Amino acid sequence: MKYNRTELAGNIGYSSVIDEKFKTSFLTVRFITVLGKETAAANALGISALSSSSRNYNSIAKLNEKLSALYGASLVSFTRKRGDIQILGLSSSWINSRFAIDGEDLDGEMLELLRGCIFEPNAEGGEFEADNFRITKKDLLDRIDAELNNKRGYAISRASEVAFKGEPAENSCYGTKETAEAVSAKDAFEAYSRLLETAQIEIYYISSEENERIPEMFRKAFADVKRAPVKIEFEAKSPVKAETAEVSDEFDVNQCKMVMNFKSDCTDKYALKYVSTIFGETPVSKLFVNVREKLSLCYYCACRPITSKGTLMVDSGVEKDNIEKAKTEILAQLDEICNGNITDDEIQSAVLSFENALSQIGDTPSSYEAYYFDRFCYGEIMSPAEQLAEYKAVTKERIIEAAKTLKLDSVYLMLNKEAE
Repeated sequence: MKYNRTELAGNIGYSSVIDEKFKTSFLTVRFITVLGKETAAANALGISALSSSSRNYNSIAKLNEKLSALYGASLVSFTRKRGDIQILGLSSSWINSRFAIDGEDLDGEMLELLRGCIFEPNAEGGEFEADNFRITKKDLLDRIDAELNNKRGYAISRASEVAFKGEPAENSCYGTKETAEAVSAKDAFEAYSRLLETAQIEIYYISSEENERIPEMFRKAFADVKRAPVKIEFEAKSPVKAETAEVSDEFDVNQCKMVMNFKSDCTDKYALKYVSTIFGETPVSKLFVNVREKLSLCYYCACRPITSKGTLMVDSGVEKDNIEKAKTEILAQLDEICNGNITDDEIQSAVLSFENALSQIGDTPSSYEAYYFDRFCYGEIMSPAEQLAEYKAVTKERIIEAAKTLKLDSVYLMLNKEAE
């Protein structure tokens, strides 16, 4: 495997990961911008519209027909959130040209198709074509509704609003239903145009061999764009509140949800990852073994790190009568780590968890892309083996010191109306 990153222009990076075992090519273009309440929905719709049609393939049906003709190639859009930033983009996948039955230039055709979608969208007069945009907008609204109906996911989203109030990270990457409904085809096109000009852009190509046509195409295409990129801060630790905030909502749910947010100003991210893993990321973690299994205080209890914000989020499903007991026990299990009550088996289990996760990188092209983009955001480009070595160098003392920096910032409760 060989990884390489070059700058095509200011704030436009091109990375290739070459691994001979792949029989497909995978290309992703990421647009990175500040996450904003008023811009999130328009940005999401602006980029989503690019994956449904283009000037040459001016309907969803025509674009899908072309992708099918290219041996079932794929083109999808995505919108994600990483701390204070919104990440939008297009991902495409196709079989390598050498496997084409009639010797077709699949690389060239897919590259031209993707170029058209990004730089020659299905738009006229400064707005996206109405019928295709209507479908794109409905898809986004359906996705927002689906998140509202996923009560665990919604509780986590609300907990983020509470924890990061006044910061970009409080917002959803899709915007709200109200802001999404208000976006017109013209608004979305303006958002797309603004992203072309101002976003940090990272392009990833994963295949069995280099293809110089790809960086050259993007270099030429972006040369016609008047770029004025906005500086992106990939890490912005959130300050802990002077007093723990507690917010609750009532819903028609059978099971209450509790999300506890802990914040830290610790810069030792490897030690903090150990804390998160030992605390509540695995089936042998302290939260799972003690809070869920031994004491039966919750249906689930798991920890997830939001590293770019210096935050650990513990979310659980609980009966209303057990909320305070579960909260007390969760805090007690963190105290156990702070007091050094960590066994060699727990540390070894964390190492095995890291080894397992890192060993899977490279199984698929998308796993390479996600890993190296994550490394780019951290400003530390290293191989999975090098990252594992960093984990293995962490001592028990570093884990304890990292745990001691965590402070309870806020608690979000989704309460059962019937329980009241």
